[in-house]
Amino acid sequence: MKLKFDPNQQFQLDAVSSVVDVFDGQPPNKSDFEVSFSETDIGLFSGFSRTELGVGNNLVLDEKKLLENINKVQEKFELDTTDEVKGIKIKGKKEGDDRLIPYLTVEMETGTGKTYVYLRTVFELNQKYGFKKFIIVVPSIAIREGVLKSIEITNDHFKTLYNGTSFDYFVYDSKKINSLRQFATSNQIQIMVINIDAFRKNVEDIENKTGNIIYRENDKLSGRKPIEFVQATQPIVIIDEPQSVDNTPKAKDAIKMLNPLCTLRYSATHLQEFNLLYKLDPIKAFELGLVKQVAVSSVLEEASFIDAYVKLVSIDNKNGISAKIELEVDSPTGPKRKKITVKAGDDLYTRSDERKAYESGFIVDEINVEPGLEFVSFTNGKKLHLDESIGGLSDEIRKIQIRNAVKEHLDKELQLENKGLKVLTLFFIDKVARYREYGEDGKRIKGEYAKWFEEEYNSLISKEEYKNLAIKKHPVEKLHDGYFAIDNKGREKDTKGESQADENAYNKIMKDKEKLLSLEEPLRFIFSHSALREGWDNPNVFQICTLNETSSELKKRQEIGRGLRIPVNQDGERVFDNSINKLVVIANEHYEDFARKLQTEYEEDYGIRFGRIPKNAFAKVHYIDYGVEKVVGKDGSDSVWSELWVKEYIDENGKILDKFDPDMEGFKLEIDDKYDNVKEEIINIVESYRLQNHIVNHKQKKKLSIKREVFDNEDFKKLWGKINQKTRFSVEYSTDDLVKNCVERIGRMEKIEPLKIVVRKADVEVDKSGVHTKEKRHQVTLIEKTFSLPDILTYLQRETELTRNTLFRILSECERLDDFKKNPQRFMDNVVNIINSELRKLMIDGIKYEKIGGEEYEMRLFEEKELVDYLTNVVDVKKSIYDSIVFDSQVERRFAQELDERDDIKLFLKLPKWFTVTTPLGEYNPDWAILKENDEVLYLVRETKGVKDYDMLRTTEAQKIKCGKAHFEELGVDFKTATTAGEI
Repeated sequence: MKLKFDPNQQFQLDAVSSVVDVFDGQPPNKSDFEVSFSETDIGLFSGFSRTELGVGNNLVLDEKKLLENINKVQEKFELDTTDEVKGIKIKGKKEGDDRLIPYLTVEMETGTGKTYVYLRTVFELNQKYGFKKFIIVVPSIAIREGVLKSIEITNDHFKTLYNGTSFDYFVYDSKKINSLRQFATSNQIQIMVINIDAFRKNVEDIENKTGNIIYRENDKLSGRKPIEFVQATQPIVIIDEPQSVDNTPKAKDAIKMLNPLCTLRYSATHLQEFNLLYKLDPIKAFELGLVKQVAVSSVLEEASFIDAYVKLVSIDNKNGISAKIELEVDSPTGPKRKKITVKAGDDLYTRSDERKAYESGFIVDEINVEPGLEFVSFTNGKKLHLDESIGGLSDEIRKIQIRNAVKEHLDKELQLENKGLKVLTLFFIDKVARYREYGEDGKRIKGEYAKWFEEEYNSLISKEEYKNLAIKKHPVEKLHDGYFAIDNKGREKDTKGESQADENAYNKIMKDKEKLLSLEEPLRFIFSHSALREGWDNPNVFQICTLNETSSELKKRQEIGRGLRIPVNQDGERVFDNSINKLVVIANEHYEDFARKLQTEYEEDYGIRFGRIPKNAFAKVHYIDYGVEKVVGKDGSDSVWSELWVKEYIDENGKILDKFDPDMEGFKLEIDDKYDNVKEEIINIVESYRLQNHIVNHKQKKKLSIKREVFDNEDFKKLWGKINQKTRFSVEYSTDDLVKNCVERIGRMEKIEPLKIVVRKADVEVDKSGVHTKEKRHQVTLIEKTFSLPDILTYLQRETELTRNTLFRILSECERLDDFKKNPQRFMDNVVNIINSELRKLMIDGIKYEKIGGEEYEMRLFEEKELVDYLTNVVDVKKSIYDSIVFDSQVERRFAQELDERDDIKLFLKLPKWFTVTTPLGEYNPDWAILKENDEVLYLVRETKGVKDYDMLRTTEAQKIKCGKAHFEELGVDFKTATTAGEI
């Protein structure tokens, strides 16, 4: 199996363009199809410079132009604009010779393809501007191995996407220092991956021979220092997880020593957001369905509270000596664990509301506050140090966790049977020895976790409901394995995931990523220590179980991050199906505690305030104003936010108030008429800031059951028979109309300014104090018509798939070719966008569908594709084939409820995600199929939107619906857009 990558995911394209557009105005590289007006121009404007050491990157834009570009990108993505280009300065030998190294920041939530984005950015920067030298700096072995694996599995994808563009990549190895010569001298893309530790000991340590080898003179490099070959190229440095890479002054100096052209900083949690260009936070990722929904299954809620449980949480002597302990207290709903503060002499029997377990001697005898020796002792002789606990059912709890994890796994296997999706479960454990031990003869033996796992698995797999699962063909010993670091005796050991010994663990699990995803590979259950805390994830992890002595010490974000990615099938394709994409965390703490801690982490790491609406929350909402599609924007978002505050839906801090309750009967959002057509989108955005919409309690899951009396009814069979026919489309449009429309739009296109090019020539010198440049030439040139132009027809043909003749007509009639000479890349990109936009419009207007003989959606798919969702997303109904409807918005929830109450609606169903109509813009999934019976029987399909008028919908959305209408007209089925059930 080979993983496949979708090159058209808009959020990833946005993240790539955010960096690429910063260099707008940098002249394009000379290609095989370029023409040159003057031979003297070759090289000067080619995007790279030559030195005696090789070929390097060359930036010709000045700081003012960079700031202008950065601000344009920030405005495009509704981010705060910066008033200066933030970065670090390399000091020159004299005043005015300083060079700025810009910091460029991209923030992307874990699991959304951050590595893919920055690798694709490498190719885009090369294609548009000719940049060739790139260094990826990582903080750890785990992340390094993840990056290498990503490069390996995207290799063919990028070669296809970029017309066979060749590139070299390698890991920096101080024992293979000659690879830096190849890096410097090669004329194709070079990607070097290096750990920050390989060059953190900087040039000041050379005399003592304690500095990194990269700074020492080397005979293999003609007596030069390896770092010189890097510095000469002015590489673009990509920093993966900068909060862990350059978080110290020494690390910052090390990055500076690379003499970068700029640094691109990628992370989900930046400590500082220098020149932030793009932001995809957890709320947006959840909202767009780019990651799995997270459900928390709390084992503590299932534990039996029998023995006396006491845990020492902390000790304090600020206002007298006291200790905070956790114990169990009685409550109306049963015993619960509670943290209380105690002093010497306190009786836990009294403090626990006289729970019998604490009756014998649990009186606080002594509290010791001496640092490192803190403890609490009781009169019955029991003694607790910090974080220690006694009593409770810790081993029993972990057994229940394992059992629940195996049960969830087998249920998922059942749900995904015959769908080509491998199911993986990940266990985080506290000590390797609890999973794998070594006997006196040095041979491996099973630890208690391995034994418990096999016991629970064998017990569950024998149940009747799992009798036909394919997993049964594999022996239990083959289904689970541990991935741990190896010591010098070949034994697995506990580590922090940062040592050389961890490499074996990473190699095993990272380099066989595709094999692990194959259904033929038996391994399904993965046990790991700290090695998998970062840098490793797998798209098909559906369950994560934390088997720690205490509540997990990992950050909740890190835990769920190992399994957030969208799963892939056996063809290596991502499967975007909300009914499947759930990540279940089997936690050893209460759901409320887990959710609260996760919320705190999101708020601290991302600046997100769940339950509070930021003023820019609505900036990207699209609306139609007098037939023109517009974006609400920053000022408009402020206006919407203020209206919500004035109408008391939120308070002055953006906190959602009780008045905002879309579930309440008769709820209607009162807001400016201008935003009438996006009211529902505004409601959904506000709802998205509730944590419970993203992190749900697994106890509230509901399996949607088919109602046989409806499913087997002749009425439903007739309704399904009306709409289940598959079709194919063809399009007819006039080339003359396309040329005419494109020429008109290009004529109205924004004016393109000439390029102002700053050319600097400087020597790079290195001494004990760092890197210095000595400028030898400074030239400012206003470019009009005097440099090499790329082959525009070839470029447009590749991007639009139109004939060269049609493209020639558009260009020759548009009267804007002078702009092409001023800024070729900007002109070509603008023209591509206009042509594709006009082409889509004509295709949709001229689309025709025809039935495909013998191809239809069969009713059995309803029974094969089981639906499971959570109570927050479902509404109970009587007249559908399921006992509940899964809704995606409040409009759909109300629509379903209203249909269910109508006497003339005989039955209805929310069309499943697998029921799609093919369109030129991608798959379209209609909303509802309805059987209405009054004086006559009507078979209807309806699309629910906040407005009925196509012209009031976003362009792509409206065009897909128009295609749906054409499809159902071919089937003879009435299709309309509706806002309420009253319009049926």
